[in-house]
Amino acid sequence: MPDYLIRIIDGLLSVFYLLLVARIVLSWLPVRPGGTLADIIGILYSVTEPVLAPLRKIIPPLPVGAMYLDLSPLILILLLNIVRGLLY
Repeated sequence: MPDYLIRIIDGLLSVFYLLLVARIVLSWLPVRPGGTLADIIGILYSVTEPVLAPLRKIIPPLPVGAMYLDLSPLILILLLNIVRGLLY
């Protein structure tokens, strides 16, 4: 595969990785509906959810007490790192 194509794919995977990390971090913050942060989170969800939803069907969120722990973002980060490692 040409070097420039590998760099483009790696760059796109890096951007998606950062968007995924931003989604994880922002999901911990309280959000006021209609606020700027809500708009940013909406954009992050619209970009990352199409990839996370199929993964979540395979590995559903785990019940932890009265909450559910969604491991799909962490698994996707692991998969992205594996794919980026295979590029080089």
